[in-house]
Amino acid sequence: MLPHKLQHKLQQRTEDNSLRELTEPSGLIDFSSNDYLGFSSDSVTSTALSTSFAKAISKKTQDILHKNGLSSNGATGSRLLTGNHKLYALAESAIASFHESEAALIFNSGYDANIGFFQSVPQRGDLIIYDEYIHASIRDGIQMSLARGYKFKHNDVAHLDTTISRLREMHHLNDTATNAEIYVVTESVFSMDGDTPDLKTIIEICKKHRVHLIVDEAHAVGVMGESGEGVVQSLGLQGDVFARVVTFGKALGAHGAAILGSEELKGYLVNFARSLIYTTALPPHSVATIMAGYEQLVASAEGAKQSAAIQNQVESKAKQPAAIKKLQTLINHFNTQLRTQNLTSHFIPSTSAIHCAVIQDVEKVKALSQELEKQGFNVKPILSPTVPKGQERLRICLHAFNTEEEIERLLSIIKEHI
Repeated sequence: MLPHKLQHKLQQRTEDNSLRELTEPSGLIDFSSNDYLGFSSDSVTSTALSTSFAKAISKKTQDILHKNGLSSNGATGSRLLTGNHKLYALAESAIASFHESEAALIFNSGYDANIGFFQSVPQRGDLIIYDEYIHASIRDGIQMSLARGYKFKHNDVAHLDTTISRLREMHHLNDTATNAEIYVVTESVFSMDGDTPDLKTIIEICKKHRVHLIVDEAHAVGVMGESGEGVVQSLGLQGDVFARVVTFGKALGAHGAAILGSEELKGYLVNFARSLIYTTALPPHSVATIMAGYEQLVASAEGAKQSAAIQNQVESKAKQPAAIKKLQTLINHFNTQLRTQNLTSHFIPSTSAIHCAVIQDVEKVKALSQELEKQGFNVKPILSPTVPKGQERLRICLHAFNTEEEIERLLSIIKEHI
């Protein structure tokens, strides 16, 4: 029998109409998944573009395994015991090179990477200042940390600046003799809003206050930048960021994540990040798929560059991988349609693949999601506690395999019912 307190919590969710349930994909037009480039798509709803990417990555994965003589199904242990097979070193070297970082360390997921970092890096007496809309995995990591956490208003650089100054004074950290450190953390693309902070100004603030910046790039990798390198690198700011978190279960179509930073940071995490030390490592196939995803990005980019040279084109867009170029075209079309259909005021401004219509009512947002499902679209409602009460929304994810016609139909239905 489930304890009474737990029954009460479930009953409360039911009464609030916010009870979560597990569902399976149903063959609807996908405007919900994080498979932004279609690298994992090979289904009846996929286009030829995404199916060809998925097949190419699958073949590359098998080639990598065969080339390195790996055929085991499991990693057999943690990376510090028996699970650190040879693909890890190859993959981490390639990832670090792609992202112009000194080192990379692979974790089993973005969740593991974030709790591993924040549980182990900030020490007792240190401070962590985080955007109020930061991902749950970072919040959980902060709760596990010995450091104290404080939030600043979402994407409010002025409030970040004053918060750092206030906390320095409050905790007597202005004395240069103190060993206390301050860590600031934000996302380059926020998962529930799709918006992007002013990273250049945030870095200026961090430099002024001599604090360390961590940027979670989970929803930017594969989407933002000329070759899908993410926001930080596309702005040339990688040398000013203490650590970046990149994940592979979204645009890369694989699984896992990596923390990018210095070799010293990597060595520290290997010794103290519990989510790395005390879990079974990713199996060879998973790491090979990560490598294949990056190879697909690089190969597409190189192919585009060669094509541009042949055609004597010099625009940067001509050098983009085909999937990223298609996705960016659809993002622009989506925003154009918001203006055309007078829906701009209902959506959070975004130039990423994530677009959210704030409905502010549980019943209404669930009803609209159900109506979209009836008409063939998979668009999920986002409810409290994932977002604050009164901020309920439809979360629309765009993909390289969607079409302009699908976007127009989707927004027409939303306009009729919003």
